[in-house]
Amino acid sequence: MKFLHTADWHLGQFFHQYERTFEHQVFLNWLLDTLKLEKIDVLLLSGDVFDHANPSAAAIKMFYRFLSKALHEIPELQIVVIAGNHDSAARLETPKPLLESSNVHIIGLIERVNGEIDYDKIIIPIKDKNAETKVYCLAVPFLRLGDYPAVPNAKSPYTEGVAAFYKEALQRAEQLLENGQSIIAMGHLHTLNADMSDLDEEAERPIVGGVEGISPEAFDGKIKYVALGHIHKAQKVAGRASVRYSGSPIPLSFSEHNYKHQVIVFDIVDGDLSNLNSIEVPVTVPLKAIPAEHMPLDSVLEELEKMPAYEGDPQLSPYLLVRVLLTGPEPSMSHKINNALETKHYRFLKIDTKSIKTEQEQGEEEVFSMEFLKGPKELFERTYKNAYKSEVPDELMNLMNEVLLELSIEE
Repeated sequence: MKFLHTADWHLGQFFHQYERTFEHQVFLNWLLDTLKLEKIDVLLLSGDVFDHANPSAAAIKMFYRFLSKALHEIPELQIVVIAGNHDSAARLETPKPLLESSNVHIIGLIERVNGEIDYDKIIIPIKDKNAETKVYCLAVPFLRLGDYPAVPNAKSPYTEGVAAFYKEALQRAEQLLENGQSIIAMGHLHTLNADMSDLDEEAERPIVGGVEGISPEAFDGKIKYVALGHIHKAQKVAGRASVRYSGSPIPLSFSEHNYKHQVIVFDIVDGDLSNLNSIEVPVTVPLKAIPAEHMPLDSVLEELEKMPAYEGDPQLSPYLLVRVLLTGPEPSMSHKINNALETKHYRFLKIDTKSIKTEQEQGEEEVFSMEFLKGPKELFERTYKNAYKSEVPDELMNLMNEVLLELSIEE
């Protein structure tokens, strides 16, 4: 049986002020073509289907239209979807009664029977073309407080509780095994030592504030593959080829513009994992930064003037980040940059500013208090010098004097 693992679609996301409907639809069209080309039997979607718990009608329609089209064009395709931390678990499960007769399994909520976790709900039988179960999938959604077992005397109730959840789910699945069947797992969580060096808080919110990641040892045992979501950077976990984040299919923040966006495909043959590979997802709309390194505003404006205008399809117009090295206050910076870009036809995202201060200088900032200063004028001068490593320009000092005079503040 052949599987495809993807995650973190974030349908309905806005990239600053720009909506991503076109890019997401291009990805879904590509994904459907890939499912057919690769002859995929099972699609695994590991959470964050939507960008918000209350997605727009357009985003919801896009998702269910994709499911409908995929099942129509690939009738034997099986689809397993789990909720991520951005999703509303209950909302995601709402259409389950309509999907019971199909091969779509959506798991959002962890339920209990007589106070005990109902692990049978999240153990999905994956069947071959002869309707025989070949694989059991532990479809574990993002676990919230109360979803996982309470571990007595736990130093970290969350991490130890999540690990206990997977252990108990695996034990239950192992009771079902017969005739060479195997087990895979899904999850939406942060693993210990996952590479989050480029994490952009605008794109991804931490699952639990400040909590440590889940140890990869939580997936030890008879689990052949673990399909993870939440981290947008595709990667192996702790060097394990069988424990993977597929990453996001499109860049969801500018920090992700250098990521290799991909999906993961693998086979389960005679109960074992094989033919594990990644397939790169084409980038529909490129991300561009001007200049390559932070430069003073005057130099940046010169670079923008020299930049050729984009004259292609407006839906493919690149996103643009402008980098500016601040050497002093620039109150009209946004206005100047917007004017320079007026005829360039790029989708301007934001200005990324960087102070001229070095790390050493940041560590040497002078600490002072109003009680040791002569007045607001000296405070202004000292603050400016700390920020920009230079004396206050005459023009700004004159404006400061006018303000003090108007407010009748004595030196």
